[in-house]
Amino acid sequence: MGVCLWPGNNELMKRYHDNEWCVPSHDDAYIFEMLTLEGAQAGLSWNTVLGKREDYQRAFHHFEIAYCSTLTDEALEIIAERYNVIKNRSKLRSVRNNALAVLNIQKEFGSLANFLWNYVGGNPVINSWESEGQVPAQTPLSEQISKDLKKRGFKFVGPVIVYSFMQAIGLVDDHIRTCPCHSLNR
Repeated sequence: MGVCLWPGNNELMKRYHDNEWCVPSHDDAYIFEMLTLEGAQAGLSWNTVLGKREDYQRAFHHFEIAYCSTLTDEALEIIAERYNVIKNRSKLRSVRNNALAVLNIQKEFGSLANFLWNYVGGNPVINSWESEGQVPAQTPLSEQISKDLKKRGFKFVGPVIVYSFMQAIGLVDDHIRTCPCHSLNR
């Protein structure tokens, strides 16, 4: 049975692929974590960001949304200095900014999960790609979600980032059809 090749021989990437990638999540803290990490990845490799994940979790109190929404510029500067996170100050400020936007969505929709899962009618989009080369970098749906998130004040949510985010939280299953991790093979 063919497997997704993108994790290569990297154990960290394999664990992410096997246990998290394209697995549906309705947990707002996890969804916020993935939104943050996908935004941090912009211009970098996923392996680089995954290697810093534990520091991100410590720095941002396991992505407690209310806590992240109250971070001051000084606190973000301390995070940049003390933790092994991406040092780009715009990306770090986006954590606070996006946490505030999430709080507004939670007030309106009950949860960030509710807001996002409404885009797919509550069920993941399950693709049946024959090869990884068929997997798009963005889709009309990621473009729509990106546009809607930007209107709500989110940062680092372009359509390519949003598509990776959709995969990360399981809104879409892009495992190749023969991968044991594909929804139809689990």
